[in-house]
Amino acid sequence: MSELSGSENLKLFNIYNHYRITVGVVLGLSAFFFSSQTTQALQGNLHRVMIITYLSVHFFSAMLIWAGLRPNARHIALSLALEIALITGLVYSGSGVSSGLGNLLIVCVAASSILLKKNVSLSLAAFASLMLLSQEGYLLIQNQSHADDMVKAGVLGIAYFVTAILITNLARRIITSESLARQRARSLEELEKLNYQIIQRMLTGILVADENGFVRMANRSALTLLGHPEDYKLAALPDAIKTRLAAWQQNPELRTDPFKQVADRAPVQANFAMLQKEKGQDVIVFMEDTGKITQQAQHLKMVSLGRLTASIAHEIRNPLGAASHAAQLLLESAELSPPDRKMAEIIHRHSLRMNNIIENVLQLSRGKVSDPHVIELIPWLDSFRQDFTAAGTLPYLLELDYDDPSLTCRFDPSHLHQVLGNLVGNGLRYSQKHSNEAWVKIQLRQVEQTEQVQLAVHDKGPGIPAKDQTHLFEPFFTTEKQGTGLGLYICKELCEANQATLEFTHGESGGGCFRITFAHPKKLT
Repeated sequence: MSELSGSENLKLFNIYNHYRITVGVVLGLSAFFFSSQTTQALQGNLHRVMIITYLSVHFFSAMLIWAGLRPNARHIALSLALEIALITGLVYSGSGVSSGLGNLLIVCVAASSILLKKNVSLSLAAFASLMLLSQEGYLLIQNQSHADDMVKAGVLGIAYFVTAILITNLARRIITSESLARQRARSLEELEKLNYQIIQRMLTGILVADENGFVRMANRSALTLLGHPEDYKLAALPDAIKTRLAAWQQNPELRTDPFKQVADRAPVQANFAMLQKEKGQDVIVFMEDTGKITQQAQHLKMVSLGRLTASIAHEIRNPLGAASHAAQLLLESAELSPPDRKMAEIIHRHSLRMNNIIENVLQLSRGKVSDPHVIELIPWLDSFRQDFTAAGTLPYLLELDYDDPSLTCRFDPSHLHQVLGNLVGNGLRYSQKHSNEAWVKIQLRQVEQTEQVQLAVHDKGPGIPAKDQTHLFEPFFTTEKQGTGLGLYICKELCEANQATLEFTHGESGGGCFRITFAHPKKLT
């Protein structure tokens, strides 16, 4: 056993000292108040003095510990050696070994085996044996004892050594087991902290709830997907999850429908699993942002579209180019009659329109996988406005409205330039037609609940009828005779490729508003 160190060993010594005080009190009561014919030998003045001394010494030790003394191994050894001497004196003054007080030394030796090193505890066992044999030998010389008592003293001496050896080995095993248990407890605690950190940093939202739907644990991603701040204390499962959980419990093979907890975010897909416990079971809810799934599906869709368009583009563009070139040659002829010239212009104009459609489809099918970067939006929008103004052929007004100049997003810059160029161009065109003023306002805001950045493009156009809004982002859908119907479709596809959403709403003061909701700023993939 190692020497005394730490709060636990100090606690053990303090407990043992209370035991010694209790023994002293019991001996004092026996000597002063409960004398009988069988205990006449215990009534001598010397014995009373020894009891008072025994009790006083250990009470003084308790007071020192209470005052803040932190005893070391040397203090413990001296205290136990003094106790052995005092108990030997009690045995001597109490009619020898036959009084049974020598058994108290077994407890003393056992305590030394726990609190001190093995060699020190064996030394104290030897000291106790010598003290007991010496006082019993002296009593035998004084004819106050018998040979049988000497034998008893020898047996007690052997018992002291056996106790020291057994308790030392037992204490060593207990301490080794306790040390291993503490090490494993620390490992489990560290593993629990590691698991907690991993779960909190996962992009997959995780909720753990009991049978009654009360949430026991929710990671940051789950709170974000549900539209709550990261420090929000979620008490119970939302109704949308409870409904899908009930359907899943009836049919575990069922894949529940995605739900939209926050209007400005992509729908959330919830999957469930049961966690069996000793009593009852918990429910684990895995929530996935369908924006990532949509991005992967969009990539596959663009690859398929690319294969289709690549196979027909060559067959269409060559004859289309020939027709367009022929129409241009006809238009250059001075002998062409006005009706024929008008027909040639129609051929040329529609050839260009068809070529534009093919170019847009090819551009969409070739759409490279997005390479998002962190974009500081205000400087980037200033640069975009300068480039757009320099390229414009008509006077127009392009306003920029924002509250926080430090707003950022994760988006492919080339994709964002293409999307914003298309939206701004449409807004200027419709504003000019409807109000005779080419005006667009780009508004930046951050959603407080989700910390997501939104970019809105407002115009003064007539807006879009409700019947057309459901088809607004479908390919080849257009409300203009000269439109291709691919501009908004391409914008939406590029936004989804960057895990952003594009939607149409009506502006606060009329007109239309296309709003881009970027992915969460901490979402890296």
